[in-house]
Amino acid sequence: MFAQDIITYMESLRNEKQRQVLMRFFKTGKGEYGEGDEFLGLKVPQTREIVKAAWKDFPLDEVPELLMSRWHEVRLCGLLILVAKFESLTPSPSPVGEGSGLQESPLSHGRGAGGEAILTMYLKYADRANNWDLVDLSVHKILGAWLMLPSSLGDRDYKIALLDSLAHSDNLWKQRMSMVCTWKTTQMGDPSWCLRYAEMHLHHPHDLMHKAVGWMLRELGKRISMDMLRDFLSLHAHEMPRTALRYAIEKMSEQERQYWLHRI
Repeated sequence: MFAQDIITYMESLRNEKQRQVLMRFFKTGKGEYGEGDEFLGLKVPQTREIVKAAWKDFPLDEVPELLMSRWHEVRLCGLLILVAKFESLTPSPSPVGEGSGLQESPLSHGRGAGGEAILTMYLKYADRANNWDLVDLSVHKILGAWLMLPSSLGDRDYKIALLDSLAHSDNLWKQRMSMVCTWKTTQMGDPSWCLRYAEMHLHHPHDLMHKAVGWMLRELGKRISMDMLRDFLSLHAHEMPRTALRYAIEKMSEQERQYWLHRI
């Protein structure tokens, strides 16, 4: 199966009623964040089924044709194929503090080298993940996982510089990537990435970034330490956008939520 086969098949599933719903939901109108994005009207489970059937034998060099498609769902298909291929070619990162045998740098050779080729392709076409769902369904599973693995591309300083370049980009979706990729690093027990980019994006003007910051902070509290989240809020609650703060404290008791909300 090649890219054009997938595109033709997905186009055959076009659903006009669902297409209209998705165009409204993803804000594709003039002046909205998804302006001009085009949909076929497929639901995510339909796209996942296509990925499940195709990814193993799908040539990597065909993925860019999917990523360059005008259709939102086809781009999602390409991104999810990259996720599936990356996860099949790289070791699972171990939680911070646990022995994992990763000292041999599995991403520097063999199967791991294929994982870095996928990461490189993902970053090259990062601007094609041009809506929040495209970012959120892919970035932590590729870029976030890579942050926790030894890499032939560079050390931790290299990784920080790469994420900083995304965070300082003038592209909203690349900025969101720098924040949402920390979902994986937090899951693996390393809070430093979330804290760094939450501070960096604290005064971002866009509501979608406020939501991303709050969401990642909530995950930090849930998966690593509520006290660490409270420490961050003690420093920043007074200056946080209300949406970010509401997302961050969502899992707290009503009494504690009210305490933090009144710190603004």
